[in-house]
Amino acid sequence: HNAWATFIASDLNRKLPPGYFAEPNVQFGIEIDVATFEESQEFRGVGEPSGIASAVWTPPAPSLTIPFTLVTDIVEVAVYNTEAGPVLAGAIKLISPANKDRPENCESFVAKCAAYLQQGVGLVVVDVVTTRKKSLHGELLSRFDPALPRGDLADLYAAAYRPVERNQQTSLDIWHDGLAVGQPLPTMPLWLLGGLCLPVDLNSTYERTCLEQRLVESDK
Repeated sequence: HNAWATFIASDLNRKLPPGYFAEPNVQFGIEIDVATFEESQEFRGVGEPSGIASAVWTPPAPSLTIPFTLVTDIVEVAVYNTEAGPVLAGAIKLISPANKDRPENCESFVAKCAAYLQQGVGLVVVDVVTTRKKSLHGELLSRFDPALPRGDLADLYAAAYRPVERNQQTSLDIWHDGLAVGQPLPTMPLWLLGGLCLPVDLNSTYERTCLEQRLVESDK
């Protein structure tokens, strides 16, 4: 996943016009710092050198504490427009096994995808995880329209999403291709914020990943 995201970003950077760039963002096993804040004599206010006596501000206790789940694995390629920012214009997310192993992880992944789309950011999601069967594409569709018939969704797939406004009505264009082990991967459209569309060649970048990492190509 790490290498594949890198090669996809490299391929996109050869296609992007001036003012845009793509970069991989890969983080596995994200953890919060579990160190507990405790009031002690060693605590110093912001900018206070150790050993100098001064009044310090102590934050009040929280009003509420609730269970919360982070996205534990992030494997994505982000495309930025540098003309006004940089501003996130598009994203490609490669689903990892950890994204599908528990309901709360699935929900966190889907919530992040939904947040991208609701900001007008174009999105491509790719699922080549064969060890866990769950369609996060279906979960994403249900989030926007619970009554939408999901049909018999493939466990392995590539999906592209384009938030678009037509006739003063916002819509979500969707492309969905089921994948099969041993078969070529499709080229998916990545619609960037502002209307630019790029072809995401999943097959050539995957083959390059297998070659560079000395993986067996038929394992995809």
